[in-house]
Amino acid sequence: MNRSAWDGMIEIEDTFVEKVYEQVARIPFGKISTYGKIGELAGYPGAAREVGVAMSRVPEKSDLPCHRVVNKNGTLAPGHAFGGKEKQRKLLLQEGITFREDGLIYIEKHMWPDESGGEQLSLFA
Repeated sequence: MNRSAWDGMIEIEDTFVEKVYEQVARIPFGKISTYGKIGELAGYPGAAREVGVAMSRVPEKSDLPCHRVVNKNGTLAPGHAFGGKEKQRKLLLQEGITFREDGLIYIEKHMWPDESGGEQLSLFA
């Protein structure tokens, strides 16, 4: 079995990381997703914490839109990620993501995939 150990914190299979990154790459411009939803889409429901670990280990020069992954409550990543919360916020604002007065993202407005079923994937696309 192919595994990666990161900082001795947690062991995560390479397959898991690849599937997580594949889902993150699919998040469209102007949309966000949550750690839990990415885990679910990657085939690992309940793995929000592990998705967070995988996201914190994305290579710095990656084109992966990591800034589009947020907490289920609409909070931004910890201050050490993405160069700080303000940088992540700025990137999201540039994509048209809106924030409530308390600083949280309007999750229901910007969530991907659309929970209403309006963005269902087709086998025939």
